[in-house]
Amino acid sequence: MNAFTPGANVLVVDDEGAIRYSISRTLQRVGYQVSQAADGEQALASLRHRNYDVVLTDIRMPGLSGTELLRSIRQHASDAIVIMMTGYASLETAIEALQLGASDYLVKPCSSEELRASVARGVERAATRQRRQGLLDALRSNLDELIHANVNLAPDPQQDPGPDDLEEFVADSEASASGPPGRNLKLGPLTIYPGRYQIEIRDRPVDLTPTEFDLLLYLAAHRDRVVSCKELVREVRGNQLDESTARDVIRPHISNLRRKLKQQDPGVQLIDNVRGVGYRLSNSGGQGYTPPAP
Repeated sequence: MNAFTPGANVLVVDDEGAIRYSISRTLQRVGYQVSQAADGEQALASLRHRNYDVVLTDIRMPGLSGTELLRSIRQHASDAIVIMMTGYASLETAIEALQLGASDYLVKPCSSEELRASVARGVERAATRQRRQGLLDALRSNLDELIHANVNLAPDPQQDPGPDDLEEFVADSEASASGPPGRNLKLGPLTIYPGRYQIEIRDRPVDLTPTEFDLLLYLAAHRDRVVSCKELVREVRGNQLDESTARDVIRPHISNLRRKLKQQDPGVQLIDNVRGVGYRLSNSGGQGYTPPAP
């Protein structure tokens, strides 16, 4: 990935004009198209009229706070890339921001290099999600062909558990789906369509958020290996956290994911919790086994 991705659209939200100006100039110098909003309400108005690759927002603002802005964005665009900034850093606010789906968390004042690197990671994630959405649209237009070309990839326990990272696994799946359609991953009762952001339990679809889907996809790529929460946060969210903090961030997503899987089939227990280590996706579906709550 290039260090920066010029031309991307970024919205900077901060109630302090000098900070907005400084951040905007820092990003404009490397080619980003930057818009500004003085508060959360202005940001929402701007978002209704234009799509942004990344929203960079302060947390403490009069009126609509950055956290409330993030919640509102999540209601209308669940996969939007939002980076939170604060001059009053605390572990609680960092965890809350990441649990709500923030792409990154910056402490002000941050260096120009740190700011640009964070935005670059966000822009790259936005581009990846746009590619996935384009693939999903193409697959939907050829739904009949996909249904009649159901090719399952049964995992071989004697082989390597899969690609070393999520992006390689997704890119490989997308490449195959753009050619011969229907290359799926089947694990017991679970079928994953990597390029489509869709899964099924015993042929019944399950609606997941992008974060839940990416977590499940990463666990599937590394099936039958216990994956630490730190690794999940790093590879799925792009954040570097210690294991304890990462566990606090990942736990609600895993809990929601388990709940949604059980709603389709109460007997399905796909995600094992190995206490003190992390999570593992079972090939068998875990019938008859009830793992500890995350």
